Amino acid sequence: MDNRTYEIMFIVRPDVEEADLDKLVEGFSANITSGGGEIKSVEKMGRRRLAYTVRKFNDGFYVLLNVAAPGSLIAEIERRLRVSEPVIKFITVRMDEEEKRLAKVKALRDSKVKRSAQPIAPPPQAPQSAPVASSAAVETEAPATTEAPAAAEPEAVVEPVPAAV
Repeated sequence: MDNRTYEIMFIVRPDVEEADLDKLVEGFSANITSGGGEIKSVEKMGRRRLAYTVRKFNDGFYVLLNVAAPGSLIAEIERRLRVSEPVIKFITVRMDEEEKRLAKVKALRDSKVKRSAQPIAPPPQAPQSAPVASSAAVETEAPATTEAPAAAEPEAVVEPVPAAV
C-alpha cells in the first residue's frame, strides 16, 4: 500500500521531564520507522497553555510529527497515543487530503478573481426612471384625494407611542 502524509500532534503532561519527553518522541518515531513509515519532521513546540483544562492540566508540551505512512500504521500509532499515560491529547490529520482540498479552494478563488477582473456592464437606466415617474404621480394624487383621512392618521400614530413607552 502506498504511504500517505499525516500530521500527528500530541500534547504531553506538563510535569514530564524533558529527557522523558525526548524518549517518548523517539519511541513513537521508532514505531513509525519500524512499521514501514517515514518521519519527515519532528517539531517540539514547547510548553503552551491549553484552551481548556484537559485531565486536570492547564498546559502541556506540544509535539508535531510529519509522517509518511500507511493508514494501518497510523491506526496503531493512534492506539499507542491513546494508551500512553503522559499523552493527554492528540490529533491526526491526513495532509494529502488537506493539501488536495486547499489546492481546490485556491483554484476556485483564482477562477473567481479572473471572473471579477472582467468589467461589469452597468445596469440599464430605463427601469430605474420608470418607477420614479409613477411614484411622483402617486404622490401628487394622494394628497388631493385623501385630505380628511390624512389628518386622522397622525392621531392614530401618536396614541400608540405613549402606550409603548
